[in-house]
Amino acid sequence: MSDLFTRNRLIGLGFAAFIAVIDQVVKWYVIGPLALRQVGNIPLLPFFDLTYTENRGISLGMLQATDMETRWLLVAMTGVIALVVLVWMLREKAMGEILGLALILGGAVGNIRDRFELGYVIDYADLHIGSFRPFLIFNIADAAITIGVVIILARSLFVRDKAETQAGDTPLGETDDA
Repeated sequence: MSDLFTRNRLIGLGFAAFIAVIDQVVKWYVIGPLALRQVGNIPLLPFFDLTYTENRGISLGMLQATDMETRWLLVAMTGVIALVVLVWMLREKAMGEILGLALILGGAVGNIRDRFELGYVIDYADLHIGSFRPFLIFNIADAAITIGVVIILARSLFVRDKAETQAGDTPLGETDDA
């Protein structure tokens, strides 16, 4: 049984590394061969453009790193969060939680590398419906973090309740009265 848990964790670490590498390769491609920094915007589909943006803050542009101290504070803060996610992932046994946490970890590492190397995170994915933009411009790392959080939340809300019910507990609000 312990070999399965070790195998699951190694798969999770590999998946996190894969996400971080893919994120960096795509960022290299959009600023290198596509020259998105110079072009600014490349329409691909009626609802999707590549639009170059430098995100100097965290989620939703909050906590802008306008100086070196704030930049390194953000690197340290996101590094601590990534370390907590890594420890959490290494303590989990179920593959669902491990993969959700791996998405978060891989995305965090991709964005931390940008902030460490450049002082900002490169964003380029621009989903829109006409001029309406339901999301800010984002990148693969941001998408991975979001999907990972959704997986963890969904599993905590639905999977564990099902496991408890199968173990003989009655769901909240129900009684054993027939």
